This record gives sequence, C-alpha cells and structure tokens, in this order.
Amino acid sequence: MKYKSTRGLNEEVTASQAILNGLAADGGLYIPTQIPRYEITNQRFLNNTYQELAFDIMKPFLEDFSEKELKSCIVQAYDEKFTNELIAPIKKIGSDYYLELFHGPTLAFKDMALSILPYLMTTSLKKQKIKEDVVILTATSGDTGKAAMEGFSDVTHTKIIVFYPKEGVSAIQERQMLTQKGENTFVVGINGNFDEAQTAVKEMFNDKELNQLLANNKLRFSSANSINIGRLVPQIVYYFYAYQQLVLSKEITLGDKINVSVPTGNFGNILAAYYAKKMGLPIETLICASNKNNVLTEFFKTGTYDKNRDFFVTNSPSMDILISSNLERLLATITKGNTQRLNRFMSDLDVQGSYSLEQDEQKELLEFYSGFATESEIETVVKAVFEADKYVIDPHTAVAKKVAEDHQKETNTPLKTVIVSTASPYKFPAVFLGEQVDTDEVEKLHELTGLEIPKSVLELVDLPILHDRVVNVSDMKQSVVSILSL
Repeated sequence: MKYKSTRGLNEEVTASQAILNGLAADGGLYIPTQIPRYEITNQRFLNNTYQELAFDIMKPFLEDFSEKELKSCIVQAYDEKFTNELIAPIKKIGSDYYLELFHGPTLAFKDMALSILPYLMTTSLKKQKIKEDVVILTATSGDTGKAAMEGFSDVTHTKIIVFYPKEGVSAIQERQMLTQKGENTFVVGINGNFDEAQTAVKEMFNDKELNQLLANNKLRFSSANSINIGRLVPQIVYYFYAYQQLVLSKEITLGDKINVSVPTGNFGNILAAYYAKKMGLPIETLICASNKNNVLTEFFKTGTYDKNRDFFVTNSPSMDILISSNLERLLATITKGNTQRLNRFMSDLDVQGSYSLEQDEQKELLEFYSGFATESEIETVVKAVFEADKYVIDPHTAVAKKVAEDHQKETNTPLKTVIVSTASPYKFPAVFLGEQVDTDEVEKLHELTGLEIPKSVLELVDLPILHDRVVNVSDMKQSVVSILSL
C-alpha cells in the first residue's frame, strides 16, 4: 500500500511518509493507491474489541508499520482516557441508533482519530529517521483544535499551533482550547472564519520560503486536520464497529445493509464512511447532513460546488464551513484518476469559487443523499428527542437526525440508519436551553435533563487561561514565525 497525491504528483510514498508530510508537495491530498477489502464474514469480526478491530482495519493502510508498532499505537490511544469501555457505543433511542463518538477526553468525535495520530506520527519519525521536529499546523472549526492539542501536548519532537475563528466557536470549545496545557501547544484566535483560517494554513504548507526557514531551524510542517491520512484512516474503524454492535444486539443480521447519517463540514467523517463502504461494509446510502452553510447539500443535488454565498455563524459551529477540503479525495474517485480534470476543479474553485461535474460524473454521487437543517430546526429536533426519549443530543447530531428523517420520508426505506453523534451536549448547552439563561449554562442543562456533567467540563471553570493571541488572517504567517522564533 502506497499513497499518491490527488493532483497528480508523480511520486508514491509510504504511509509513514504521508502522515509526516500531511499534504503532498503539489498541494494535493494523499489517497491510497488501492482500497483494501475487509470481509465481515471472517471469524474475528464479531468477536473483536474496538482495539482489535482497529488493528485489522488499519493494518492494510499502514503496511510499513510493523504489527508491534501499530498495536503499540492502538493500545496507547484507546485506553482509560475514554470514559466508556466500548470506546464508541451504539445507543438505541426510540427507533434510532446513535453512534456515540464523544466519550474521549475532549468530548468530540475528533478524539477517535486524534488520540492515535501523535503515536502514528512519532513512530513515523523514527521509521523515517527524521531529525527535524514536527510543527503541527492546524485550523479548527471548534473540535479539532482541542483534540489535537490534547493528543500532542508535551509529545517530544512536536509543536502544535492551532488557529480558530474567534467568534465562530462555542464558549465551551473556546475555553477548552485557551486552557490547554503543554509547553509545545499554541492557540491563536483569528478575526475571520474557518474557511479563511484553513486557506491560510494550506498556503503556509505550500510556502517555499517559509518551509525553507523551518528547514534551516530543523523543523517541518505536518497537519492534524483530516487532510492528514493519519487522521482519516482511524475514522474508518468506528463504522465497522457500529455495524458489529448492531449485529451482536440482533438489530440486524450479518450482511444486512444499513444507512449512515453524518453531520458534515470538512467532509472527513463521511469520507471515512465512504471508504468503509468501499472496503465491503454493507452501507446502502451515505446521508450527508449539513447546516445552513449547505454548500455540500447543493453539490450532491446538482453536481455544482459553489462557495459564492453568504457564510453563516450558526448554532452548530463545527460545521460552519464552505470549503470542504476532503471532498477532493472523493473527486479523485469521481474523475477516475484524471488529475488534469481534478486540477481544473481546484483551479476553478480558487479563481471562480465554483466548479461543476459533467452528467456522467454526477452518477458517482448516487451513493449519497444530502440535506440540511436550519438553526430553528436544530433546536426543535434537540428538544423533540429529549421530550420523546429523555435523551440529549448536541446540535450537530441534531442535524444528522433531521436529515435522516428527511431521507426516510422521501424514500420510505426499511433499512436501519446509524446517526453519527459527534459531540457531547455539554459542549453546546445553549442550544438545548434556547435563550441565554442567567445561571451557569452547564449547571442549568444538568438541572433540566439529569445528564451527568463530564469531569472535563466541571474542571474547566477553575483552569487558568494560558493562550490569548488574536490576529487578523493576514497576520497568521507572521504569528507562526513569531511563535517558532524563526
């Protein structure tokens, strides 16, 4: 198994090289040269723990890792830092199946991959005999930043710099980041939105002068965003694990098809489900659920991706994105490896802000169903789920629930649907509470629902603010230079 750039760079690299590089030298994203098959009928599948399944799924993608190396990464990642022994449990609520991905240290699904990425990266450094320290440069729409810093905090030979939209994350998300400990962690708020931060980060990756400056100081860039293949591969695991749980609980029979509904911003989480399907997991429809920033909804319905629209700051901030970076990996499949065609799409997106698929290319989108939820619809769903089943969901999960319901009404499918639950409600308490309340929102949410307050949230109020940088988008590069004393 090797990795190549979506944009046609004539170079294949190993998994450890791809993980360390983050982005390919031509600005493309790394994709595997082949998608391995995983037979769910094998004897191990239904008996595997999460850790054992992670090894089976990830090993073909990480072929240059020895069995000992990969198992060591997995054991260190998926341990007692997860508060549920199942790591990613399926919870049946009414007729719905929620895949809870928020039992990690930062209460969001990003922990599922960012708990293992630091170990994959430090192992890769040793394998490649790299002498430089790695600088993790990342833009976040709310959850990646904290999860990445938590994972990389005080990891030797690494530094991590996180940029986040100052007015575009929840109060809890921001406080989680600003109180992050670790001598190697740096957080910078920007006066702008996530797309602007992500674009600037990509530009720094491709800035030859800046990269030479890093090299002169024995440093190199890498990424913790889902553009890094080391982030994407671990996410495939929990889709197989969800299916395993449904079979073991006799909700489905082995071989039955299911649907999955994924709240979608940067397209990484649903892309992992797409790869799981390509590996052999019986997924019928991939439900791409967006919020008011519904650029992906229109893409899957019309074949045109158009970012020329208003950007909305919503009550599901982790999805406030108009440039979905991971979609480039799907385009590589849609164009059947025609890198000239894909490069035209990326050029048109940069210059015109849009691109359109041909009619035959749109056929490749039929595996997906798309829809979106407005802010008022999100609030309605959150409250309706609690009133019906005394179960509290966060706003991003509510988006997935609402669009899953739309799909059911439209298709009347008998298939079971897994709703991917991406964050703890305690990260976004205001959505359940509606209007701002005078008392502490976390305490009020607990009082109204009885939902146990996570220890990590209780501790936040007493933690000191350790990061206070705020810059304009145009000053992001200079802030990196300053932080690294280049």
